[in-house]
Amino acid sequence: MPFQIKMINLNEHERLDDLVLDGMKIIQRDDQFCFSLDTVLLAHFGDVPHGPVLDLGTGTAAIPLILTARGARNIIGIEYNPVMADIAHRNVELNGRSDYIRIAEGDYRKLKDRFSSGAFSVVYANPPYREIGRGAESKIVGVRRACHEETVSLTDVIKAARYALKYHGRFRMVHITERLTDVLTAMRMYNIEPKSLCMIHGRIHKRAKLFLIEGIRGGKTGLTVQPPLIVHNEDGSYTQVILDWYGKK
Repeated sequence: MPFQIKMINLNEHERLDDLVLDGMKIIQRDDQFCFSLDTVLLAHFGDVPHGPVLDLGTGTAAIPLILTARGARNIIGIEYNPVMADIAHRNVELNGRSDYIRIAEGDYRKLKDRFSSGAFSVVYANPPYREIGRGAESKIVGVRRACHEETVSLTDVIKAARYALKYHGRFRMVHITERLTDVLTAMRMYNIEPKSLCMIHGRIHKRAKLFLIEGIRGGKTGLTVQPPLIVHNEDGSYTQVILDWYGKK
């Protein structure tokens, strides 16, 4: 039985965008961080998760929503920003996913106040990419905090994932290539062994700027580098794999 899209009222600064998959819609704000392609890529990375899933810093809840389109059914998205937590909750309601997704407002650096250690099979994170003082910083607070490590650091993300994951649970994250060494080092430090790496290229002849990484809590050593993921054809159109993930032919 298909999900039913519900009627919803939009507040100031809000707009309703098309998530494409399953005909889903998503509320976003022009004064907050909006989900982008990296979110879609992360949500499609790896097998469909079975068992409890946690999305760290869920934002608009785009990752949980996409995961339900893939078949996942037990997802919690935690969000520190109360504005975004409200939007995430409304997006879940809007798309009729309340039976499968729960939004928790709070600080994922304090997961032990909410969840038992090892409660989740898979943890996702699309964290702030840049350290404070690196790169251009937005004057919009919500955007800046989503892009720079103002409220949460890379170490905080990995520690939260380590706490949340069951033994041999999987951690999946998207990040920028200039921090690849930082990411691999932090994962191993907190006993999440890097197992699968995929570099993301805007075009086939361009250097990778993003990567997807999966690690296993308590996993054995041994990293597999996947074939590169190419986003655009030479004419600027999306490659077929990206179109497939957006549910388009």
